[in-house]
Amino acid sequence: MNRNDNRKRLQQELFDVCIIGAGASGAGAALDAALRGYRVALIDRGDISGETSSRSTKLIHGGVRYLEQAIKKLDLAQLKQVRHGLAERRTVIRNAPHLAHPLALLTPVFSWFEGMYMSIGLNLYAFFAGHDSFPKGRWLNKADALTKMPTLTNQMHSAVLYYDGQFNDARYALALAHSADEAGAAVVNYLAVTGFEQENGQITTAHVQDQLTGETSSIRAKVFLNCTGPYADEIRLLANPTLDRRIRPSKGVHMVLPREILRSDCAMLIPKTADGRVVFAIPFGDKVFVGTTDDDYTDLNQEPVLEPAEIDYLLDTLRPYLAKTPDKNQVQAGFGGIRPLILSSRTDTKTLLRDHEVEHDSESGLLSLLGGKWTTYRVMAQDAIDRVAERLGSSAKSTTERHYLVGGATYRFEDWQLLQQRFGLPTDVCQHLMQTYGDRAEQVARLTVERPVLREKLTEHRPFISAEVVYQIRQEMAVTLRDVLARRWRLELSDWILTAQITPQVAQLMADELGWDDEYCREQIRAYQTLLRSFVAQAGLAAERKAATRV
Repeated sequence: MNRNDNRKRLQQELFDVCIIGAGASGAGAALDAALRGYRVALIDRGDISGETSSRSTKLIHGGVRYLEQAIKKLDLAQLKQVRHGLAERRTVIRNAPHLAHPLALLTPVFSWFEGMYMSIGLNLYAFFAGHDSFPKGRWLNKADALTKMPTLTNQMHSAVLYYDGQFNDARYALALAHSADEAGAAVVNYLAVTGFEQENGQITTAHVQDQLTGETSSIRAKVFLNCTGPYADEIRLLANPTLDRRIRPSKGVHMVLPREILRSDCAMLIPKTADGRVVFAIPFGDKVFVGTTDDDYTDLNQEPVLEPAEIDYLLDTLRPYLAKTPDKNQVQAGFGGIRPLILSSRTDTKTLLRDHEVEHDSESGLLSLLGGKWTTYRVMAQDAIDRVAERLGSSAKSTTERHYLVGGATYRFEDWQLLQQRFGLPTDVCQHLMQTYGDRAEQVARLTVERPVLREKLTEHRPFISAEVVYQIRQEMAVTLRDVLARRWRLELSDWILTAQITPQVAQLMADELGWDDEYCREQIRAYQTLLRSFVAQAGLAAERKAATRV
């Protein structure tokens, strides 16, 4: 993906559809539209998946909680959502096998009846999944459960094992955008919509401002599709100020603990909390992500962050399920996202539907994709582009169900050994490259031959090498430190202190590649480390940890 070339295209071409928002649904819609042969523009005011789509629980699932609600309340809408999620789970993993895989989850129970109840529910969950390739779940006795997760409490009766999918959300959205780009879409990040022009009451042009340079320009398209998730009302009202708001934002946060908290490759589902939520503890790399919360959120101008009360809530939720409750000082990072729940008469965000809707505003012509969740991004995108096709008078159909994403077509994890033979890189580096870039890993490794200095690890604690930063700039449209450290890599999400420590090295690599002068480079380092310190402070963590992010 070449940002400068795509910027020129945006100014010169007339597009069939301009998609605003490059998260899961927007990037998915861009790929769907490009594969149908449409001329596509995809823009985002920030980075690709810079908001909610990079801050999920990292699960691809139908929704165990939704199934329980569907049965208890005879709610067919909830049941439909579960079926959609389970149907898409297989597709998400198939199309990017380097970024998604099945994950075992344990649910500890404290009585025979509770175990039977959970087993019946999860067997029903597997039934709705149909004949897919996921392993079958089972009810484990106490000894077997402790073998799989030794840190569980001895107070439990047994545990129920089932399977869902896990994925790298930010890189999956990036792969969608990258695949759309290779299919012909003009993809540009850091391009914000500031206004629209209309002819005969219908939008024909979007005015945009480059968030990196301040330059303004215009994009012409036959159809405009709003895929900005929790920020959808902002675009809707920009197109037509008379519209009612449709989105009720909900904040969800995760805290990050050492992997030793579980000492397991399995995740844990906590099905009952004090306020009716579901909480997961999920291994991700060498960490465990614990979340999520579910609360109303009103200030969309502020990034949602982990706060002390949320840490206390998540630790209290873990306490009955672990032999030893983690200490607050073990929290190493955290992150928050905003769910784009569709407004209804319900007052509790935990009961609002995560299902989606494609809205057409007849007064402006704007299409808006509202609601939804990561697992069903492809169906959401397909529905949205079907509506675009209607507007264009086209009969082209979606082909995304069996379309491999960038990195996935010929991916085999065991090819890390060939990578090691050809380039002599360490085992952990080769395995990391395969699981991050799929069958494009060799392109990254090849840079180490052209410039041997790029073989160097940025830290002994992670398998990241300098060549990746160069590749991410040239091929993945990374233009800021946070693009690399929070999304192309997931380091910011998992370890604030280590992120601050390697920021200067990453900044120098970016400066060399992007032509930053010394003053600009220093300012980028200062700004990012200040942001990291603010995260530590807002989480109420120790002062010495705040100081450690100032390096």
